[in-house]
Amino acid sequence: MSLSNFTKPQVCQSTSLLVEGCRLPVRLEKQSDNWKLAEIICVRKQDEKVQFYVHYVDFNKRLDEWVDEEDFDLTQVQFRKIDSDMKRNTTAIVDVEMCDAASSSRIQNINNDDVTENIKNIALIELGRNRIEPWYFSPYPIEMTTLPCIYLCEFCLKYVASEKCLARHLIKCNLRHPPGNEIYRKDSISFFEIDGRKNKIYAQNLCLLAKLFLDHKTLFHDVDPFLFYIMTEFDARGFHIVGYFSKEKESADNYNLACILVLPPYQRSGYGKVLIEFSYILSQFEHKIGAPEKPLSDLGLLSYRSYWSQAILEVLLSQVPVENEERPSISVKEISECTSIRKEDVISTLHLSNIIKYYRGQYIACITPEIIEQHKRSLEKRSVRIDINYLRYEPKEWVKRHK
Repeated sequence: MSLSNFTKPQVCQSTSLLVEGCRLPVRLEKQSDNWKLAEIICVRKQDEKVQFYVHYVDFNKRLDEWVDEEDFDLTQVQFRKIDSDMKRNTTAIVDVEMCDAASSSRIQNINNDDVTENIKNIALIELGRNRIEPWYFSPYPIEMTTLPCIYLCEFCLKYVASEKCLARHLIKCNLRHPPGNEIYRKDSISFFEIDGRKNKIYAQNLCLLAKLFLDHKTLFHDVDPFLFYIMTEFDARGFHIVGYFSKEKESADNYNLACILVLPPYQRSGYGKVLIEFSYILSQFEHKIGAPEKPLSDLGLLSYRSYWSQAILEVLLSQVPVENEERPSISVKEISECTSIRKEDVISTLHLSNIIKYYRGQYIACITPEIIEQHKRSLEKRSVRIDINYLRYEPKEWVKRHK
């Protein structure tokens, strides 16, 4: 939204004058000295107290939250110009009445689908040993959204309303790993392949869980066309979900990944790259060149560029030079075939990494000692790598199966 659509900052005498869409400084996460510009998304009345759901401008939506009146700085309020124009010809008393009526209407209509999908609706989840605060809206049943915490079986992902319900469920649940076939295991890391058609309830529950931490919409009903690859950590209690990626069984654009998530307790451990690496190794087994579905999120793009850079450099540095000569030449097509990374992604990565140079009428890869040293440091941080010797995977021809 352009700043030209808002009035200049002005003093507002009462929170009753605040309407959805106006902007003002708000105490971020209730930290006393951390004020950020935020936009009011919705208003609700809870226990005779009015609360406001706000989005912090230029910040990730995961920070969106409900705040109280005392968290506002009413000295710098920006109204949308359409609201300002409407108020210009009214008295202050009428203005308050209009805003109170509008607020009442908004509170009554809080369940409107368009509004609700912008508001976090689950306060807390318990998954195995972890209690996690969700980041985004997910379409769990309405009766779950009023609970202080919902409880998930970490093996089948069934959601229940209380610890007692979960305890009863665990007595009956005979799973200690995701349903489907285990296609990879090395040390404590395993991957399970889940067919969305054969394991529909699990796949739908997985999508509901994932939507809590993904900002884009996830179609959790129509899971039949997708395969899900669940990454787990194994211990004496079973195989615990770390993250997953999904992909279409048949993709006209050769996408090898549709959706990817590492659960918050396992983030910053390098598991995102493990999932990306696994998706490309499956493409290699399928003799295909793959790519993730676009557009990628900002964080997703950074993760992919980092993986692409490392994978491409590994290929370039593996070219053994002949005695007293430079490394042999290799084409972009050959790099693409070695890594299963699409040629366009190879070229953009070479340019962004400042590896490719134009010299005497042709492009050459120029790998400096600094680039090599940085590459070594990056690889040292990757404590988990996929070892294809432990992969048990048979590519499936879905077109033939349908016939």
